[in-house]
Amino acid sequence: MAKKKQKVKKSRVIEEELTRLFSPEFLKKTAKETGFIKRDRKINPVLMFWTLSLGFGVQLQRTLASLRRLYEEEGEIHISSSSFYDRFTPELVKFIHACVLHGLKDITQSPNRKLNDKLAGFKDIVAQDSTIIRLHEKLADKWPAARTRKVAADVKISILISAIADGPKRIALHGERTSEVKTLRIGPWLKDRILLIDLGFYKHNTFARIDENGGFFVSRLKGKVDPLIIRNNRTCRGRSIDIVGKKESEVIDDLQRQVIDVDAAIPAKIVNACS
Repeated sequence: MAKKKQKVKKSRVIEEELTRLFSPEFLKKTAKETGFIKRDRKINPVLMFWTLSLGFGVQLQRTLASLRRLYEEEGEIHISSSSFYDRFTPELVKFIHACVLHGLKDITQSPNRKLNDKLAGFKDIVAQDSTIIRLHEKLADKWPAARTRKVAADVKISILISAIADGPKRIALHGERTSEVKTLRIGPWLKDRILLIDLGFYKHNTFARIDENGGFFVSRLKGKVDPLIIRNNRTCRGRSIDIVGKKESEVIDDLQRQVIDVDAAIPAKIVNACS
């Protein structure tokens, strides 16, 4: 019984938060601004938004007929098929898109986490990565797939996740052929933030630009890189070897401990580039 009450309470909290974020006033105003609703009052933009947003449930597909029935059930009204189907227009896409951006903006501006004391000197920890999504082959002209012998369409979705916001901070679409490093937007926003990236973003020029903007990054080294150790930040008791002034390849086999903390230099040609 207690678990049931807890679930009901949690459900109400979620409902209240969603209603706050997508209030009827906001939805009606956005519907007019995007041109989804003009003088035609047959479709309620608030009811339409919640029907499309929550109507899918756990199902991956819904027919227009089932969505219309859900619209009628929730609104306790009857609407003709043509009045409902005719509202699936580019203006509806703009309306939903504007609502999604509104939701993402709210997430990034409403921090609900704090970094622990060890990371108190940083504003945030962010991580960026990408994934490939297969699209319908009719979209091949706009989003051509890169690794296929037949006509196909793929899109690369890059996402920047914030630890403080506990969610996405930026989402962007790119062609599959776009390299990872080109999906990363470097600028003043990185100041006092730690960026976590994988080897797909590995580029010395990128690291230099992050540093120029007052940011920090964490990345693995590529196998061929052999950094020169210029300072040892961790002293160990017992028999230890002097590693300063040597390259990683010269000392790695002689290390008895699994972790070392050093400052190292990597010779690289840095090309000036705009953010």
